Parts: sequence; structure tokens; C-alpha cells
Amino acid sequence: MTQLRNPAVTGTNVADGRAAAVPATPADAAQPGPTLTGAGGSPANGWSPAGILANGWARLLLGLIIPAAVLAAWQLSTAAGVFSVVQLPPPAMVLEAGLDLLQRGQLGQHIAISTQRVLIGFAAGAALGLVFGSLVGLSRFADALLAPTIGALRAVPSLAWVPLLILWMRIGEDSKITLILIGAFFPVFTTVSLALRHVDRNLVEAARAFGLRGVKLLTTVQLPAVVPAVFSGLRLALAQAWLFLVAAELIASSMGLGFLLTDSQNNGRTDRLLLAIVLLAVIGKITDALLGLAEKWAVKRWA
Repeated sequence: MTQLRNPAVTGTNVADGRAAAVPATPADAAQPGPTLTGAGGSPANGWSPAGILANGWARLLLGLIIPAAVLAAWQLSTAAGVFSVVQLPPPAMVLEAGLDLLQRGQLGQHIAISTQRVLIGFAAGAALGLVFGSLVGLSRFADALLAPTIGALRAVPSLAWVPLLILWMRIGEDSKITLILIGAFFPVFTTVSLALRHVDRNLVEAARAFGLRGVKLLTTVQLPAVVPAVFSGLRLALAQAWLFLVAAELIASSMGLGFLLTDSQNNGRTDRLLLAIVLLAVIGKITDALLGLAEKWAVKRWA
């Protein structure tokens, strides 16, 4: 008898010599082939947001979109007469004011003295915040003794310190830098003290088993374990230092961006006032970006 063959057979069983009928299914026939992807898992014929954000220049251009839009809206609003020149001078007038101060040699002095005050006050405040934050974060006794008082002082507004600092330190650089120091101290203190309380206890015990104690344990194990939190506090402290700069330069100052801001307000120079605001924003962002580079290096080195 002749054996009928199934036309849908797709394979054979060689072991027993008989045809093992495996019917072809529509799912097998319609199964798509492998998807071609490019570098980074993105489609070979397209793009992905992750791939764009991985490019430093693309991130820079993306970050400039909103400032460019604000600048365009500023120019259009002044050209359309929405605001008067006294209320909102056009960008060209602000640029002319900056060039005028630059030609007189005053703009560089304003920027240099303000940057110097911020960096000195920030460095001193961050160092004290690191010390007291470590003390409170690692010692329950220090936490109970110091945390309530420091928490109360943190709630005092920056301008409230001005008359007291003038009374204690007179008019000079010491009072200005001290006020900036106060502003930079609290963010570092808060982030470091909270982060050190959550360091892995097994890691600390392992370090103690190797004979690490006290400051050596802090600098070798505990602080490196909280590097991201420390730099978060440092970046907040740097922003606070620039904020406190304006209040600090209210103390009988004759130079600095804070002085330029208040002096322009008193003299009705809105163009110079806007110039001071733009410079504070740009220089503040530059210093924050530099601190961000230091953070990346520290995270790769210790975290």
C-alpha cells in the first residue's frame, strides 16, 4: 500500500525512520526577522533621546534653547512696545551698558571682587559644614547637643544678620565674607549629617576590623561612601553663597555685582540692573558647572 505524504510536513525523525509530521503554523510563517539596531541599542535607521543626550555638544545646545527663547521674547516685547525702555530696556542696551563698564575698567573689578568673596566664604562655610555635619552625623551626643541650635539658626533670614555683623565686625571684608560663610554652612551641614547616618554599618564594622578608627575611619570609609550627598550639599551651598552675596554687599560696599545691582536701582539704571542679574546667573552657572566636574571626578575616584 502506498503511504500518503502530508504536504505540510516540515521535518523528519531520522531515529525511527518515519516521517514526523510537524505542521507549519501561521505564526511560524509570519514571525518577523531580527530588528537591526545601531550603537547603544538605538534603531539603525533612526535616533533615540538617550543617544542624543549622551553627546555633550547636543546637551549644550539643548540647554541653550530656553535662554534663546527668553532672549527672543525679551527682544520682541521691547520692539513691540509692551514695556517702556525704563521698565525693560532691550538686550542691545544692556549689552552697551556692559561694554561701557568694561571700557571704564569697572566691570572686571565688580566681577573679580564678588567672585573672590563668594569663593572665600563658600570654602570656609563648606569646611565648617563638613566638620560639624560629620560630628552630628556620627555622634548621638553631638546630635542632641548641637542639632536643635543649628536648626534654629538656619531659619534666620540672611538680612537679619547684616546689622549684627556690622556691629561686631564693622564695615569691611570680614563682615561680608562671614555672611556668605553663614549661607554656605547650612546646606553642607544638613546633607552631610543626614547622609552619614545612613552609611552601611557592615562597611563600617569591616573597616574597624582592619584597625580604622576616628578621623582615619571618617576620611577613608565614611565620607567616600557619601560622596554624592556631599557634593549635592556643596552645590546647594555654592548657590546659597551667590544668593547671600547680594545681602553681603549691602554692607557699605563700593564694588561688586551686588553693589552694582543696588546702585543701579537707586540711580534708575535698569540696563545696568539687568546686566548685574545676567552676570550673577552666568557666573553662578559656570561655578556650578566646575563643581559638577569635580563631582564626577570624585564619584569615579571614591564612590
